[in-house]
Amino acid sequence: MKFKYLGIALLALGFVACESDDGNGGATTEVTLTAGEADFSNYVALGASLSAGFTDGALFRASQTNSFPNILAQNFAAAGGGEFNQPYTSDNVGGLLYGGTQITNPRLYFNGAGPAVLDAMPTTEVTNRVAGPFNNMGVPGSKSFHMLANGYGNLAGVPLGLANPYFARMASSDNASMLEDALAQGPTFFTLSEYGANDVLSFAISGGTGVDQTGNFDPSTYGGNDITDPNVFGAALSTTLDALTANGAKGAVGNVPYVTSLPYFTTIPFAPLDPSNEAFGPQIPVLNATFAPLNQAFAFLGFPERSIVFSETAASAVVIFDESLPSLTDQLNAVLQGGGLDPLTAGLLAQQYGQSRQATAEDLLVLTSSGVIATLNEEHFAALVGLGVPAETAGSLSVNGITYPMADKWVLTASETQQVINATDAYNATIDVLVASKGLAKVDLNGILQNASNGGVTFDSFSMSTDLVFGGLVSLDGIHLTARGYALMANEFLAAIDAQYGSNFVAANQVARANDYPVNYSPDLQ
Repeated sequence: MKFKYLGIALLALGFVACESDDGNGGATTEVTLTAGEADFSNYVALGASLSAGFTDGALFRASQTNSFPNILAQNFAAAGGGEFNQPYTSDNVGGLLYGGTQITNPRLYFNGAGPAVLDAMPTTEVTNRVAGPFNNMGVPGSKSFHMLANGYGNLAGVPLGLANPYFARMASSDNASMLEDALAQGPTFFTLSEYGANDVLSFAISGGTGVDQTGNFDPSTYGGNDITDPNVFGAALSTTLDALTANGAKGAVGNVPYVTSLPYFTTIPFAPLDPSNEAFGPQIPVLNATFAPLNQAFAFLGFPERSIVFSETAASAVVIFDESLPSLTDQLNAVLQGGGLDPLTAGLLAQQYGQSRQATAEDLLVLTSSGVIATLNEEHFAALVGLGVPAETAGSLSVNGITYPMADKWVLTASETQQVINATDAYNATIDVLVASKGLAKVDLNGILQNASNGGVTFDSFSMSTDLVFGGLVSLDGIHLTARGYALMANEFLAAIDAQYGSNFVAANQVARANDYPVNYSPDLQ
């Protein structure tokens, strides 16, 4: 049984044409662009992947050109903005090398059926540090407390997992921090975006295998997939904003979206097992008969909700491992033996299903689970064979999501999702307070994502949603934005800056246009 499913000061700075419809065929008016209270002469962007321009699972030259900070800088240039330097990668392949060894993958592209990894070799070598300074300090993978971490760009620390390869190739020195390199440029205006997103995202994309560190104020003890304590986040954000505004710089801050609304978590259905599939449907009666003794044991123990039943008329949910469930292994073993099963079979079933259940609509299967569901779990198969279980029986007990519970890393359960939301809400409450206290502009990235995931958002003549591949907003990796998504994000920042500082980018039509930015990049992009 082996198969797979994928079921600056006020300043007048020239004229920009702005069209308005007067109801009589449309009249063209001219609006004078002003910077209001903001000074855009030295703009520095800080953040993580979105600031860097990460898209389609990688960072590459075209995606950096279309990063939202670069789009902002192009508009700021019409209002006194200066040069905007970015740490460009070496190619449009994406991916990184360290000492000639590939450490991150090339970008994804759409092959007509779905996302696929570009068949090319990266040429961006991390150890070839590029000379700054850089206005775009977006560092993919960075968390809130990493902004302050000296040595986060230490080249020697990259292969040890102690430093970030993206920052290592752009840091001013091995001991520099992201914030120090940003401050050294004396920014007059800054953006701080997705600050805190990775503090929950890494936990979420790991299927909740990390630890919620709420209550632990020492980030040096955190694992890579852990949720950052809100107090640690708050202290890092406060220090960052204090430093950025100390000399009077103004700025705009984006809040943290509910990352679980991204297609990385919403694309794969919890019930992908279709009885009309010829490789699955005919086996349903045998499967249900096989699970009957186990289901009777669950009922006897008072846990009938853990029963595993596959429908012959509707799509069925996958079987998952849920670490939050109390283990019934010992009780199941006893009951199954009492029902007549031999000790070996009873022990195997009890061990395998002691913390299992079928998924519900509240469980989020991560995007990468699509390549695992209904395939043979070779590790479990080998373990059973090693115990003396016949190969045919071992195989039938080792089908991911059907007879073998999907491992924790493939599923974000409802309780784990709630941990992500709770931390996000705490981060955003802190952002609201600190941004308001410093008179900064705030961009509601969370609200934008929620709107996009509930009907879509309008950008010029396009309706953009979070649907994977065809929604237009989120790139092929299911997490980061498309170039058109970054253009929309830039416009949202411009609108917030207008509202806070009296500039008029939107009214003067000094904004990004959807048609100027692609949704998908060609695999042949040079």
